[in-house]
Amino acid sequence: MTVRIVADDAEGRAVAVDVLRGGGVVGLPTDTVYGIAVSLATPGGIERLYRIKERPPDKAVMLLLDDAAQAARAGRITPSAAALAAACWPGGLTVIVPQRPDVPWPAALTGGNATIGLRVPDHDAPRTLARSVGPLPTTSANRSGVPEATDAAGVVAQLGDAIDLVLDGGPARGGLASTIVDCTGARPAIVRVGAVPAEAVAEILAGAGIDLAEG
Repeated sequence: MTVRIVADDAEGRAVAVDVLRGGGVVGLPTDTVYGIAVSLATPGGIERLYRIKERPPDKAVMLLLDDAAQAARAGRITPSAAALAAACWPGGLTVIVPQRPDVPWPAALTGGNATIGLRVPDHDAPRTLARSVGPLPTTSANRSGVPEATDAAGVVAQLGDAIDLVLDGGPARGGLASTIVDCTGARPAIVRVGAVPAEAVAEILAGAGIDLAEG
C-alpha cells in the first residue's frame, strides 16, 4: 500500500488524528525536521517506531506536547525543568524529568528508565495532534544512521509504506536538533547541546537560583 500524503492544514490534521487514533504511524513536520509519531494508546505502537527506524530499543523516545500544562500531566516537573520550559517553550529544548508514579509509561517509551523526555515544539502540527490525541511519542523520520528527512518527499523516500500517512508542510525549518537537559537531579546536566546554547541554559537556570552541573 502506498503511503498517503495530505496537506498540513486543518483537514489534513483531522485525517492525521483519525490515523493516529486508529493505530497508524504519521509523518509530520516539526520546528526542526520531520518526525514520525504514534498514539500512546496503540498497542505495540512505540515498538513499531523502533522497527521503522531500525533503532536500538534501549534509546528512549521523547514525547511532543501541546503545552506546559500537558507536560505537568506527563512527568514530575522539577524546578529546573519549570524554569527552562518557561523560557524556551515552545522551542528547541527537551527536558528529562522523573516519571510521575501515577502515570505508568510503557517501558518501550522510556528505554526502561524512570525518566521521561518532554518537549513543546514551536510548530502547530505536532501541537495540534498532541492536543487531540495526547502526548505524542515522536522520533525523527529517518532510518537510524541516515540524515533526518526535511520534507515529505524525503520521509517517503526513506520510510515508504512502513508508515501510514505524511502531513506535507513543505520544507522543514531545519537547523539544530533540540538541546536536551537532564532535570532529574538537584543540579541539571546538559545531555546534548542543540538549538538552545549551553550558555543560555546556564543563564536561565542561574536566574532561578539553580546551578548547572559541569560537563
